[in-house]
Amino acid sequence: MFGKKINIGHDITEVFISNQQSLLGWISDVSEGKIWNKSIVLQIPGTKSGTVFQAALSRVFDGQEHVLIAAFSDVTALKSLERQFVQSQKMQAIGQLAGGVAHDFNNLLTAISGHCDLLLLRHDKNDPDFSDLMQIHQNANRAAALIGQLLAFSRKQNLQVKLLNIREIISDLAHLLDRLVGEKVNLLLYHGTKLPMVRADKRQLEQVLMNLVVNARDAMVEGGDVVIRTQSETFDKAQERDSAVIPAGEYVKIQVEDFGSGIPPEHRQKIFEPFFTTKRTGEGTGLGLSTVYGIVKQSNGFIFAESEIGKGTVFDVLIPAVDRRAKQKEQKLIAEVVSQPTQGEQVVLLVEDEAPVRAFASRALRIKGLTVYEADCAEAALKILEDKSLKIDVFVTDVVMPGLDGPTWVRLALMGRPGTRVVFVSGYAEDAFDKQQSEIEGSVFLPKPFSLNDLTQAVLDVVVPAS
Repeated sequence: MFGKKINIGHDITEVFISNQQSLLGWISDVSEGKIWNKSIVLQIPGTKSGTVFQAALSRVFDGQEHVLIAAFSDVTALKSLERQFVQSQKMQAIGQLAGGVAHDFNNLLTAISGHCDLLLLRHDKNDPDFSDLMQIHQNANRAAALIGQLLAFSRKQNLQVKLLNIREIISDLAHLLDRLVGEKVNLLLYHGTKLPMVRADKRQLEQVLMNLVVNARDAMVEGGDVVIRTQSETFDKAQERDSAVIPAGEYVKIQVEDFGSGIPPEHRQKIFEPFFTTKRTGEGTGLGLSTVYGIVKQSNGFIFAESEIGKGTVFDVLIPAVDRRAKQKEQKLIAEVVSQPTQGEQVVLLVEDEAPVRAFASRALRIKGLTVYEADCAEAALKILEDKSLKIDVFVTDVVMPGLDGPTWVRLALMGRPGTRVVFVSGYAEDAFDKQQSEIEGSVFLPKPFSLNDLTQAVLDVVVPAS
């Protein structure tokens, strides 16, 4: 049961270890009658099984003297489940926090970058303020990219999913990856044959590869080889690995291996958490692997890490393969979408509870020659629509607002104004409400933060020509 021979005469502190309390103190308290039937969790040093025992120690009288009886139970599976539960709860809580923070920051960034766009319309390159405005614009974009990483971890970013060939993605990216690893590190690629297609976001999948390769490079200070392998894997039945259950099916596996310093065991449970980093201040944000984790999970995939100190680390990414028949069907359905041209003056009802965002969006649309009615909530928008003589071509509305949310008030409005086109905007991802949106015909989604051109193009693309 213990995995090794235990002889009489051994010091008990050499046989068992406990992180809860002193073993000798535990035995002393029970033998002196201070406590009764006290349980403690133990492990055995020197064994690689990772088995965890629960020992219950009791003081009993055998008719001549008091003796101690210890009953041991193997609780490895129970403790593993406890750790998994705590870890999943922690990751879920961090994800919810990250998603909420990202949503609020996207509203701020929309207002900052939007008003900056408006200022840039009035300043050309020769203007002394132009360079300052460009600095604001560029840094707002950098902040938006950082928020995008938080949304990636919380699995609430917007993915532009399409059918992809992993081999082609890596081949196209190889030149950039070579530059990323530098001169001291060699990048080696090994592709499996007949890799199936996957359904994912091309840009985000490239981000996964770049982040994993950069981490591999940083783990090898003296240089070495970073190996990327691809292959297809088919599981006839569900597989359990590192507390995750992988459903049966076909997958494409991307493996990134380095031969560097390795990840200490105490850090392995934390590597996918946002802002966790072992690098010195200023050398990294700690968002690289958390971004990878979020992208892979949002793509319905799995990621695992195996590491040994001094020998290196291997990351395995599993992405579900696309059924070949589904691929052919999807390719037949792809059709070119031609934007409808605008004719005459178009009227927009803009509904946004954030005043700075509403002010920017309203000015941006008016600059393009559109007539704009504004409302700070859904109830105010419905009040405006009570005027039946008022012609509205497009609803531009935030999704999450106090009172009625975007999809709810739009459905009510369309009952009296069928055919009106809809542009939803939100700091959350589209899949947070895609079921509601899909029920509204002709609606499109614009994620925050958006630029002046993003907004006006989205509106002009959905406007129905005047009859």
